[in-house]
Amino acid sequence: MSELEKAPATVGPAGGVSSDPRIASRERPAFGLPGIPAILLWLLLAAALAALALLGNLGPPALTAVLVVGGLLMMLALGGFFIVQPNQASVITLFGRYVGSERRNGFYWTNPFTVRKKVSLRIRNFNSERLKVNDQMGNPIEIAAVIVWRVVDTARAVFDVEDYSEFVAIQAETALRHLAAQYPYDDHDGQGFSLRSNPDEVSEALGRELDTRLRHAGVEVLEARLSHLAYSPEIAGAMLQRQQASAIIAARQLIVQGAVGMVQMALRELEGQDIVQLDEERKAQMVSNLLVVLTSERGTQPVVNAGSLY
Repeated sequence: MSELEKAPATVGPAGGVSSDPRIASRERPAFGLPGIPAILLWLLLAAALAALALLGNLGPPALTAVLVVGGLLMMLALGGFFIVQPNQASVITLFGRYVGSERRNGFYWTNPFTVRKKVSLRIRNFNSERLKVNDQMGNPIEIAAVIVWRVVDTARAVFDVEDYSEFVAIQAETALRHLAAQYPYDDHDGQGFSLRSNPDEVSEALGRELDTRLRHAGVEVLEARLSHLAYSPEIAGAMLQRQQASAIIAARQLIVQGAVGMVQMALRELEGQDIVQLDEERKAQMVSNLLVVLTSERGTQPVVNAGSLY
């Protein structure tokens, strides 16, 4: 028989019988009495037991046995009291069986034979280490992220994973590596997404992947953002030169476009106001001179022609 066939039948979420042992745990409310009424009830029972022992004309052996049994019961009952702090929960098990979780903060009493484990429901921050990975283009980069998360299902956090805090750390690193391989560090063509140019989209993608991975541990991801992004030191210099070259080319393109527009405007104004009539050769020379003046990085020195135009 296979391992699945030998697994005992369990009750599924809908009440049916399932033989799959991998069914995720489900949090449910635990049985708990308010602590103050429970104390008053036990004191009332102790007083009733003492009155019965004193008024029942019992002999010394019987009276001693009643008092010993009553004292043991009271000591056992004290083990059932517990306190739940704000934004904390208590996961309760009885003889190895999960019986529920108490989320209400306050003072409560439950079965004294149960084992109670505290789980924090507070919001936590996780700052991942700087990882050295390859982006979509194969360039080595350094990347890190800050993840804001909290436990929303205490049963899954305690029973479905070994250590949910360590699980968050490992899955965050895995998701970050997978994210870096899906996008390039920078989009030089400006046609798609990149890690540097689209931080909001990258954060949403990281949050969705983390939420899918951490759902098995009963963890909700509130926010996930990149905290560090840079090229690896071995290629940082070359990539900086590439970025500088791209910036120079973009600036030159803008300068040339502006210069051409200014030349067109100058020729149109000269012809429209009938200031001077230029043939095609002189127009070409004028356009060349204007482009040199407008696109030059340094100030130009004009040459004044005092003679004939030709």
